[in-house]
Amino acid sequence: MHLQSLIFVVSVSLICVTATVANDGYRLPPKALVDLIDAAPSPGIDLSPDGEWMLVIEQNAMPDIGDISKRMLRLAGMRIDPVAKSRFRTSYDRGLLLRQRGDAANEVTVRVPLPKGAKLGRTVWAHDSKSFAFTIVSAKGSELWAATVAAPANPKLLTDQLNTVLCGFQWMPDAKSILCCMTPSDHGDEPTAPRVPSGPNIQESSGNNTPTRTYQDLLTNAHDEAMFAHYTTTQLAVVDLDGKQRKLGEPAIFYDVEASPDGQHILVTTVERPFSYLMTVGSFPKQIEVWNAAGQKEHLVAAVPMEENIPIEGVRVGPRSASWISNEEATLIWTEAQDGGDPNVEAEHRDQWMSHAAPFKDAPHPLVKVEHRAVGVSHTQDSGHLITYEYDRDRRWLRVLLHNLQDDQAEPIVLTDRSIRDRYGDPGRLVSETNEHGHSVVKQHEKWVYRAGAGASPQGSLPFLDRQNIETLETERLWRCEAGSYERPVKILKADDSSTTFVTSHQSPTSPPNYFLHRSETRTALTDFPDPTPQIRGIKKQLVKYERADGVELSATMYLPADYVEGTKLPLLVWAYPIEFNDADTAGQVGSSPWMFTRIRGSSHLALVTQGYAVMDGATIPIIGDPETMNDTFIEQMVASAKAAIDKAVEMGIAERHRVAAGGHSYGAFMTANLMAHSDLFQAGVARSGAYNRTLTPFGFQSERRPLWEAKEVYNTISPFMHADKIKEPLLLIHGENDNNSGTFPIQSKRLFQAIKGNGGTTRLVMLPKESHGYRARESVLHVQAETVEWLDKYVKHHSGEESDPKAKPL
Repeated sequence: MHLQSLIFVVSVSLICVTATVANDGYRLPPKALVDLIDAAPSPGIDLSPDGEWMLVIEQNAMPDIGDISKRMLRLAGMRIDPVAKSRFRTSYDRGLLLRQRGDAANEVTVRVPLPKGAKLGRTVWAHDSKSFAFTIVSAKGSELWAATVAAPANPKLLTDQLNTVLCGFQWMPDAKSILCCMTPSDHGDEPTAPRVPSGPNIQESSGNNTPTRTYQDLLTNAHDEAMFAHYTTTQLAVVDLDGKQRKLGEPAIFYDVEASPDGQHILVTTVERPFSYLMTVGSFPKQIEVWNAAGQKEHLVAAVPMEENIPIEGVRVGPRSASWISNEEATLIWTEAQDGGDPNVEAEHRDQWMSHAAPFKDAPHPLVKVEHRAVGVSHTQDSGHLITYEYDRDRRWLRVLLHNLQDDQAEPIVLTDRSIRDRYGDPGRLVSETNEHGHSVVKQHEKWVYRAGAGASPQGSLPFLDRQNIETLETERLWRCEAGSYERPVKILKADDSSTTFVTSHQSPTSPPNYFLHRSETRTALTDFPDPTPQIRGIKKQLVKYERADGVELSATMYLPADYVEGTKLPLLVWAYPIEFNDADTAGQVGSSPWMFTRIRGSSHLALVTQGYAVMDGATIPIIGDPETMNDTFIEQMVASAKAAIDKAVEMGIAERHRVAAGGHSYGAFMTANLMAHSDLFQAGVARSGAYNRTLTPFGFQSERRPLWEAKEVYNTISPFMHADKIKEPLLLIHGENDNNSGTFPIQSKRLFQAIKGNGGTTRLVMLPKESHGYRARESVLHVQAETVEWLDKYVKHHSGEESDPKAKPL
């Protein structure tokens, strides 16, 4: 055999061996990790509106690869289960129990019987707390069931033709019937794909600016359009608790439906043609109408064109965010842009809220104008007031204003005025409840409204419950979690001047989440769920705080193995996710809690703690500056923050510099690859489901507002793909083959792998079949754990400290 032929044969053989090693099936991590991740999850809880009842929802463990390998349609930015006629999902709950509120030791529990092998989906209480509805997915499709608290053992099947791809279901104001979307009775079979193309698929632009983010699962041809229409066309109907059905109007692509508080009108939004091959269903043309209770059109609210030609971070013109006012019988409310929808245009007011009352004969009535972009409203118990939410994108600032609608000259009362990044200054969200018509209103007692907040503090999160006087703005603290545990308000049951009765969820590092009733000075346990993973209860964790070289305060939660001996040096994983801030003060605030229950599940990186690693979790990587230009210094700030984290771990005597790894998911993976390219701080990295070439997301990403063509240098500088020749430390890349997250196309990891490999770097690419942005199947999750442990054991845990491949880096 000639020498050249021999070399060719040997080369091909090596390629085949490499391919075999890289595709050796699903692997398992150490058994202790398998047992930990396989532990059954604790039940979920769904409290009735009045708090007298609770549904205990028994949850399934992880689905297997077969569950996530079922047929899935990728259409118009959605993933559809064609059998269930719903959004594609991989896991369901398995059991449902009803308990009347009492203490955990004396409560009576009734199991709601479900069909054998039932996959339990969504549960929804009626607002009178007398009934609850739930969905079940069978081999034939989605079913809607309902039961009463008086007879929970006798649930009734209302329809087996439920379709929740777009509009789902909701209780009517009478609390005795349900408004839902069903598959039409004459729907027929799905469209057959043509065997031979009828012609090319053509798109055209006529010169209009249409900056759009990068989306996946879009329509691509005429057959996709036909499939989209087939699975989203539904029949609107009202179904009574006895199973009687009343169809409303003709089948259409119902995008959203909502009954008015008096139950006599329905706000209907339908999707219209033409469909788009560049945008998701949310941007398709729509018709917004009001129907009467018989399903007849009463009023056209707006004909919404295709949402294109909209500036980055802008909004469309015309009515948007239309809904019913909760405290009136049948009055619509919506907002309209006053700046052409362009955030770059100077305007005294960016939005105006409008109202329009039935029978819609008069012109719409202007309610209030807001200075910044309108992002929502809340309704009070009386119709004389309105609470608006507005957001200033330049300052990242939120204002919540209470308007007196009965006095046009009255200045609005400012209930909230703060940076959205200011955790310490967060007064908490306004607590809401459902009124007698099933619509949401702010919970109120006379002049007092109620707030529940995360309670961020330098020591960690200490959730609280306050009440605020809407006339004097006086705030009164009703309750706050004590240090040493993490307890948060779940529902206020009764509130007046004498006392407040409420339910909390409590957990601590050694006790799992359970529910408690607070009444006067007493605290009663409502549940007593056991610890699902007692084998890790000895894991140590603490909040650590430190400073970046420029003085910015940082923090992380340090996890240590249960058998850790003080002074022992451990391999360290720094796991992080960059976040943008306008100023250093808010960037340094602590947003986590060291007192939460430690649970290691799924592909959690915390599993490494059981393998002898220290983990700095949630290490803050703040990117501070003007929102328009902060990414100009992304690399410098990221590296400085990572260095400060390592310095702290070394100072604590926990880590040594030659055994440190970086890791992150999504934007954290982008960060990880950049750290490997632009610093010598880490011996290895783990990057999961990331985006690495920002020229593939040319109309902005994360908080970047500038398109590629206005900031080419920035896009290139912060794209690790462009610096793959500098990535010499080992980098493990993991990605779901079906990732549907905007921007993180699976090709991103494939191309970075090729770039690192082609430049002589050490890397490994793991593409997970059937998985999306996060990983769900048991086989995939355990494989990710096995890959991570083996990679870091090889390149970090057993690293000798000798530099085998020194190199120069820019920082």
